[in-house]
Amino acid sequence: MQRQPARALLIDLDGVLRRWDPPTAVEEKYGLEPGLLLRTAMSWDIYRPAVAGEISDADWMRLIAMRLPLPVETAAAAVAEWQTHRGYVDEEVLAFVREIRAAGRPVGLATNATDLLPGDLAALGLADDFDVVVSSWELKIHKPAPEFFARACAALGQEPPWVLFIDDDDRAVRGARAAGMLAYRWSERRDFGYLRAALGVR
Repeated sequence: MQRQPARALLIDLDGVLRRWDPPTAVEEKYGLEPGLLLRTAMSWDIYRPAVAGEISDADWMRLIAMRLPLPVETAAAAVAEWQTHRGYVDEEVLAFVREIRAAGRPVGLATNATDLLPGDLAALGLADDFDVVVSSWELKIHKPAPEFFARACAALGQEPPWVLFIDDDDRAVRGARAAGMLAYRWSERRDFGYLRAALGVR
């Protein structure tokens, strides 16, 4: 039996709609090993509380700085300089989001985020590009928890089987599928034709 097209889209922010350049210039300036800032930031014991709404983004940055092999003030300066870059929008993905909304499908942003998300969306010019914004920091629940997906679908007014979810993280994609959603693993091999068909948009 052929599956009916999805009625709504949920899309991830980081790694899909927002891209980041590696912080090589900052790491080189402060004599840090390439990739150390990101690896430190993504350490689960400090990353999870930051996206689960337990600590602020500023608290997270302080914890990152404390783990760098630098004097305290120098580490704080390195992290502050790294944070001045807020990423950039993938214009091809944004055009797709706008196309899907124009076709009458609601689109939600579903992201593990910190309390900086509203300001980042405004700075990136994305504040008006979604029907709903589902932030783990606001929900106090992060992907891939089943309740995150249930709440995200409810915010769109759709049952999970009628929602297409796009993310670049395997765990999030598996979590969405376990929640009954149609989920697409985002990579550099982007297939907009498949995604349009999955949403019934020609």
